[in-house]
Amino acid sequence: MALVRNLSPRDIAYPKKHREVEATCSIVMAEGEKLLQIDTYGSADRAIPGKVSQSLQFDRQGAEELAKLLQQILDGQEEG
Repeated sequence: MALVRNLSPRDIAYPKKHREVEATCSIVMAEGEKLLQIDTYGSADRAIPGKVSQSLQFDRQGAEELAKLLQQILDGQEEG
């Protein structure tokens, strides 16, 4: 599990689209802080199907940065 507070830009030399997976999201209170938690699940053929593969939590600062990046996608803007 990881708590994301900041998102730093990074260029990817050879970007590619990843395979589709199932995901869930929750708003949780942890240690008095409201967090967005996104869990992804591996493919059905993995050793333990249905097990959480990655879990990311975003605090307010991280969520604000994520929202700005998502808005760029929604607006059809280029990276940057």
